[in-house]
Amino acid sequence: WQKMHSIKTLLFPRRRRYPTVEIRAEAFNGSTHVPVPSDSTFLKALLFELRLVDDHVFVEHRDTCTRINHSSVYSVRTEGGDLWPVLAFQKSGLIYVCLPLVEETLEPRPPLLTIAGLSQGLALLLGIMDYVSPSRKNEAEMSTKIGQLRTLLIQACPLGTPLNTNIRSLNSLFDDIQEMPADENQPAWRSNTYKGKPQVNICITEKVKCMLYDKRDVVDTWQVYGAVNCKCDIEGSAPNVTLTLNLPSNGPPLQDIVVHHCVTSIDPAMLMSSSAEPLDDSVYNGPYKFPFVPPSDSFNLCYYTSQVPVPPILGCYQLIEEGSQLKITVNLKLHESIKNSFEYCEARIPFFNRGPIAQFQYKVSYGQLDLSREKSLLVWVIGQKFPKSLEVSLTGTVSFGTAGKEHPTDYVCTGSTAYVKLYFRIPDFTLTGCYVDQHSVQIFVPGKPKFTASRELISSEYYIWNSKAPAPVVYKTL
Repeated sequence: WQKMHSIKTLLFPRRRRYPTVEIRAEAFNGSTHVPVPSDSTFLKALLFELRLVDDHVFVEHRDTCTRINHSSVYSVRTEGGDLWPVLAFQKSGLIYVCLPLVEETLEPRPPLLTIAGLSQGLALLLGIMDYVSPSRKNEAEMSTKIGQLRTLLIQACPLGTPLNTNIRSLNSLFDDIQEMPADENQPAWRSNTYKGKPQVNICITEKVKCMLYDKRDVVDTWQVYGAVNCKCDIEGSAPNVTLTLNLPSNGPPLQDIVVHHCVTSIDPAMLMSSSAEPLDDSVYNGPYKFPFVPPSDSFNLCYYTSQVPVPPILGCYQLIEEGSQLKITVNLKLHESIKNSFEYCEARIPFFNRGPIAQFQYKVSYGQLDLSREKSLLVWVIGQKFPKSLEVSLTGTVSFGTAGKEHPTDYVCTGSTAYVKLYFRIPDFTLTGCYVDQHSVQIFVPGKPKFTASRELISSEYYIWNSKAPAPVVYKTL
C-alpha cells in the first residue's frame, strides 16, 4: 500500500491497502507480526521518525549517533511494535512512502539487498512522483491528479504487486477505468471495462529447443514450448469467451498444459497429458477447449509442450584443428515438412578462447557469410528461404591472431569443443500444427467481434555441437 503526504497534511486521504498482502505478512511473521495502524496514527509516527515534528527534543531510539540512517528505509515505532522496512523519501515538499512486503521472517532482519519488495516499492513511488511532480505549483491540477491516483493504482498495482510503475503512461486509460466494479460478478483480474467494437487477437508462439550432436552414442534432443497469447477487447464486466485449439490429424498432442487463472473450466484429460511419460493411444489429442473470462490486457491463456517427431532443421558441424588453423564444415537441412518461408534464418559460429580471426577462406553453397566487428564470430545469413534442395553447406579454414582481453572466453567450450547456434523465425507456422479456427471462438456478447489470429515458430537455444569433439555433459539434456 502507499500514501503521499505533505509535511503537515495527508494529501492522499484514502491510502491503498492490500488485505491479501497483510495476511501474507502475518503468515511470514506469526506472533512477531506488527499490524499496520490507522492513517492518522501512522502519519504521526512517520513524521516523528523523520524528525519533522518534535525535532528539538532528543529521543534516544531516534536521535542516537549509533542510528545514523544511510538509506531511505526506516523503522517506524508504533504502539503495536516497530514497522520495518518503511520506504520513505521527500521531494518538493511531499513525502512518498510505502511499506513493502518482506517474504521471509523479520527476525533477524534480512539485508536490504535481498528484499525484492523494496526495489518494487521504490519503482512504484518514483512512478507516482513522476506523475504528480509536474503539477506541484498548480493546486487545482494537483488536486485532480491526486483524485485520479487511487484509480490509476488499481491498474498499476491491482493485487499488491506492481505490474506497471509508469503511472503517467496509465493516464490515457483513465476514462476506461472504474474504481469499483459496477457488477459484483466482475473478477478482480478484469480491472477496467472496454467500450467499443469487440475484437479478439490470438497469437500462438512456439519455441523449439534443440541439441544436435551427429553421433551414434549421443541422442539428439529437441522439444517444443508453446504459448497462446490473447487480447480480448470486449464490453461487459465479465464476458464469457470460449477458444478452441485444434491440431491436424497427424499433429503431435499437446502436453504439460498450464492454463491462466481466468479459465473457468477445463477437461481434466488435457491436464493429465505429461511429457514425462511415453505417448500411448489414450493420450488426449484435442480439440482443446478453454472457456474463460478475459483480463483487460494482453495475457497468455495457456502454455504447453509437445514431442514432435523431428527438429525443423537438421545439422552437422565438424571442427578439426590442423596446426595453427581450424578446418570447419557445417551442413544444414530443412525438413520437408517445414514451411520454407522465414522472416530470418542465420547460423552463428563463435570461436572462444582464441584471438581475433586473422584469415578466413570459405565457400558457402547458399547465403552470405559475415564476420563480426570483434572478429570472433562468423554469421552465416541464410535468408528467408532454403534452396530447392533444402540443403546448404559451409566449408572453410580459419586462422587467428594474438588473443587480447577483449575477446570472448568460455570455460566450457575449450579446444575443439564448440557449437553452431541457429536463429530463425517462421511466421504463420507452428511445429505442432496447432491453430485457432475463428469459427470455433465463441463470444457471448452483442455484435460480431473482429477476430485476428497469427502463429509463429521461433528458435530457442538451438545448438549443433562439433561432432569431432565431446560435447559437455550438461548440454546433453534439455
